[in-house]
Amino acid sequence: MTLQAAVEFDQFVRCYCVGQEEVMIMAYDPRKPYLSGEQYIHNPDYLSPQLAERVRKDVRTLCTALGYDLNTVEFAIKDGIPYAIDFMNPAPDAELASVGEFYHDWITNAVTDLVFKRLTELRERPRYRWDALLSPEPIKTEAVASRSEQQSRTIVPNAEAKAATAVGEVGDTNDTRKLKTTPRSGTKKDGRNSTRSKTI
Repeated sequence: MTLQAAVEFDQFVRCYCVGQEEVMIMAYDPRKPYLSGEQYIHNPDYLSPQLAERVRKDVRTLCTALGYDLNTVEFAIKDGIPYAIDFMNPAPDAELASVGEFYHDWITNAVTDLVFKRLTELRERPRYRWDALLSPEPIKTEAVASRSEQQSRTIVPNAEAKAATAVGEVGDTNDTRKLKTTPRSGTKKDGRNSTRSKTI
């Protein structure tokens, strides 16, 4: 269950964030129609210095946690408190007709600088942050013992044990070849019972 509450904001800002560091705070009115030219207002003094610093800090924190190098974060501000209401926009609006020339130029230059910066960095093959969090690399395990472990577990019989084993095997073979006899009642000869041997 998700509990939501409408924020009757006093101010509203939309913030570009590039490279998880560069932040541009834009005065924004979501109530104005798209492409009306009235949504984005270029006003550097729209927020007080303290509130602007708080917003920049929160923007960097969110983008770093998400692992987004490009993002927009929106805050509805009520009684001096910024409420983050939309902060997962890795492909933000940057159309000239929408954001205006000033913000369009800023985001274009910031992204270009980021690309050249990343090209000069030695980076490991990247993984998406959510994938790394939800499906981490498995711990490498060996299903078969190593050669050294196998050797340490192998018992090698000495020469006397080998000889005894060989003698035992020969004896068992000879025993199976012996003739077995069973007594069998025969006919009477000279008034005595005779016993014959039956070879099996």
